[in-house]
Amino acid sequence: MITITGIDHIVLRTTKLEAMLFFYSTTLGCPVERQTDAKVGLTQLRAGNALIDIVTVASELGALGGGAPTKTNNNVDHFCLQIAAITEADLIAYLKSHQIAVDDFSLRYGAQGYGNSIYINDPEGNTVELKCEIPA
Repeated sequence: MITITGIDHIVLRTTKLEAMLFFYSTTLGCPVERQTDAKVGLTQLRAGNALIDIVTVASELGALGGGAPTKTNNNVDHFCLQIAAITEADLIAYLKSHQIAVDDFSLRYGAQGYGNSIYINDPEGNTVELKCEIPA
C-alpha cells in the first residue's frame, strides 16, 4: 500500500513567467529555490514542504504539455495551499493590495481537515485555493 503524506510538487505551464514568479514569489511568499536555463525552462518555488514548478510553454519541458493555457484550457482545476492562521479581513486586504480579485470564504474540507478557504486566480487563470486551519 502507498501512503501519501502531502503534496510534493505541482507543475504549472506559463506564457507569463515574470507575472507568475511575482504572484507566487512576491505575493504569496514562495521563494525561488532552483532555476534551470531558459532552454529547459523550469523554475521551482518553495511552498512549505512542497514545490511549485513553473515551466515556460516555449521551453523543452513546457512544449511537452502542448499549447498554452487559456481560459477554457487551464493546466489544472485548482490546487490548495495551506496557509498560517490569518483573519479573513487581513487576508482580503492583503490580496486586494496586490490587485487580486477575491470572493467569499467558505468552509471546505482538505488534507488537514476543515478550514476556511478562498479561491483566487494566478496570472495564467489557474485557480488557487488558500486554506487556513481551524484551531482545535
